[in-house]
Amino acid sequence: MEYITLGNSDLKVSRLCLGCMSFGEAQCGQYQWTLDYDLSSAIIHKAYEAGINFFDTSNNYSAGSSEEFLGKAIRDFDREKVIITTKCYFNEGKLSAAAIHREVESSLKRLGCDYIDILILHRFDYDTPVSETLEALDEEVKKGHIRYYGASAMFGYQFAQYCYTAKEKGFQPFVTLQNHYNPIYREDERDLIPVAEQFHVSRTSFAPYAAGRLARPSWNCDSVRFDLDQKEGTRYDAMEQQDRLIAQRVFELSEKYQTSMSDICLAWQFAKGVASPIIGITKEKYLDDAVKCFDIKLSEEDMKYLDELYLPHPIVCNR
Repeated sequence: MEYITLGNSDLKVSRLCLGCMSFGEAQCGQYQWTLDYDLSSAIIHKAYEAGINFFDTSNNYSAGSSEEFLGKAIRDFDREKVIITTKCYFNEGKLSAAAIHREVESSLKRLGCDYIDILILHRFDYDTPVSETLEALDEEVKKGHIRYYGASAMFGYQFAQYCYTAKEKGFQPFVTLQNHYNPIYREDERDLIPVAEQFHVSRTSFAPYAAGRLARPSWNCDSVRFDLDQKEGTRYDAMEQQDRLIAQRVFELSEKYQTSMSDICLAWQFAKGVASPIIGITKEKYLDDAVKCFDIKLSEEDMKYLDELYLPHPIVCNR
């Protein structure tokens, strides 16, 4: 396993982050396909044994039970060696001061922890002044409830507002940007990623395999998640004809390097400067495959081959 320090922090994390959206009690709507506690715990433990110390969850994943599953599983580990991120926004009050204070307290209870390493702003809040959100975050840092904070999917000008305001008010800087990014969705290269680079914010991108479209030769699959997840079935439909061509090139490079398509996607992330892509794992065997990604170093020619067919896409996730 490789490790990296996030942004202007003292957090040394594994260069693979285990996404925990797959863990939690099955819910109506999007989260009907999640894993029960025993299966979730087995994957969390296997990830830790493989050197992964970085875990990402959210207060809205499976109505908070993802946090509960993660918190219960990591009680077997040294808490100081584990880096946990969770999120706030898809809740009453979004990113208002009252909401942040309430949701941090609730997340700590579900996680069974004294502190959260990174609290992620899950989206941009159009209804709450940026200064109010940042002042609430600063209060939580001073209380010791969160160590750092980051942001997720939003537009570049919105993230810049948070970063500039934090600097102007003398608050600690943002340390992570968790944005949607993979070979068939690169819209954030236009403005959001440059803002992150300007403020020395480390990127921990989600959906590195494009919901499986870049992890297998066939575009669709018969997995339980694909059938039940209302978002995954449609997120990559708009540019399917063009994106299939890119997926084919991912497959060709996997044949060239005698590795999996998912490892080619992860190698692409590292070549693009991503600190720690977030991988969603529903079977232990997929974790065995993911940790092999560090053996793959894509050449400039490989990167050009993957990138040259890309066309502008409709924006998804940022709103």
